[in-house]
Amino acid sequence: MMAERQNMAALSYDVGPFWDEMFEGDRAPRPHYATLASKLASLSEAEVARRQAAADRSFMGRGITFAVADDPSGIEKILPFDLIPRLILPDEWRTIERGLAQRVRALNLFLHDVYHDQHILADGTLDPELVLGSRGYQREFQGVDPPLGIYTHVVGSDLVRDAGGDFYVLEDNLRTPSGVSYLIENRRVLKRTWPQLFDGYDVRPVEGYPQALLEVLQAVAPPMADDPVVVLLTPGIYNSAFFEHAFLARSMGIEMVQGSDLFVDDGTVFMHTTHGRERVDVIYRRIDDEYLDPLTFRSDSILGVAGLMAAYRLGRVALANGVGTGVADDKATYSYVPTIIRYYLDEDPILPNVPTYLPTNPDDLAYVLDHIGELVVKAVNASGGYGMLIGPHSTRAQLDDFRGRIRARPRDFIAQPTLALSRHPCWVTDHLEGRHVDLRPFVLFGSDVHVTPGGLTRVAIRSGSLVVNSSQGGGSKDTWVLAEGHRATADA
Repeated sequence: MMAERQNMAALSYDVGPFWDEMFEGDRAPRPHYATLASKLASLSEAEVARRQAAADRSFMGRGITFAVADDPSGIEKILPFDLIPRLILPDEWRTIERGLAQRVRALNLFLHDVYHDQHILADGTLDPELVLGSRGYQREFQGVDPPLGIYTHVVGSDLVRDAGGDFYVLEDNLRTPSGVSYLIENRRVLKRTWPQLFDGYDVRPVEGYPQALLEVLQAVAPPMADDPVVVLLTPGIYNSAFFEHAFLARSMGIEMVQGSDLFVDDGTVFMHTTHGRERVDVIYRRIDDEYLDPLTFRSDSILGVAGLMAAYRLGRVALANGVGTGVADDKATYSYVPTIIRYYLDEDPILPNVPTYLPTNPDDLAYVLDHIGELVVKAVNASGGYGMLIGPHSTRAQLDDFRGRIRARPRDFIAQPTLALSRHPCWVTDHLEGRHVDLRPFVLFGSDVHVTPGGLTRVAIRSGSLVVNSSQGGGSKDTWVLAEGHRATADA
């Protein structure tokens, strides 16, 4: 009976020429998915539709929305949520956890070096133009020492699994990475609308992230702060991730503020309150560098705080993430992260990079221009799926346009092979269909490195699409990291 139910679940499912997270090539469920496949096989399409509608109502009721780029309506939408969870085995997660911790430590040492002695540039390991010419490099902050020497308090690295089932790091996000609120809400909504799915599984919790984040923020407070006051600085309600800003501030029990709520006096940051001014020790900023302080960066910024950078330089306030971290998630720098790991840690990378071509290299430039129809081309300073060309899905005019851009400004682009991203079953109308997915785990760095056990599995909602970014219309699903010693098999 067990095998019959599992076969029913896979009967109309096309595994395709990709690594499928749930099913093997013969459409048999992978062992850790067996219980889940059995449960799915026992449900009618009406029952799944009812639960999906309940999940959508829950997302709407809690205001879990995201603004979609280029939507003519300009209206925020419910973040598309697929009910079928993604499962990650304990040994897979151990490798991911170790690899990400290694990566974050190395990148933090890189940031400290390039803003201080610049050994990696002086000895020729990296081309100085690669670093000093990056838009994310902030020369004004050379020599500034952030608390505990930490620049990268919150990191979201994007992982993909290839056709062989191996994980690769696709990119690192070290400025203001978003998405962790959706990770937590996905778990809450699935537990509320379909608790039976969890029966038979020992899933590691993710709900402790806000408290772990607060502990990191408190740990990097200036030494003079006995009882640190932490705030979250948001650009405001029109930011696409405003839900997340409000969610995290509420969950941590801290104030969410805008630039107009803060001011600097005598090198110290204060917050306006109903009982007078209150000193602020740590700012979890969700605003990019260039908008933080109109006296240092963009003079037309109304989002930041005049004088904030002076207080930061003096060590009177801590910022998470630190100023200038963008140089470490520049996509050209990304290609050298394995070198950075070996340079600072004297270790081989645990998680490999995706092969990357740099058009600033003449041989790479020639290859990219000749093979652009086979490659993914990315703007080095863009994020959220912007400034990207997917060669196999592009028109001749689009390919020619990007060739011209790359020739004119080779430093502004990288190129990578078009990966056969792994797929995961999603419920589409009345049946399962495979959709491409990636994974964004979140790493916290305070007195130690902590990787939240799970991550935001992003889903390319459109059939055949490789674009999973929420800002481009992608969706998400709950991600289960199975506990150590877990054994899940289908009921007989």
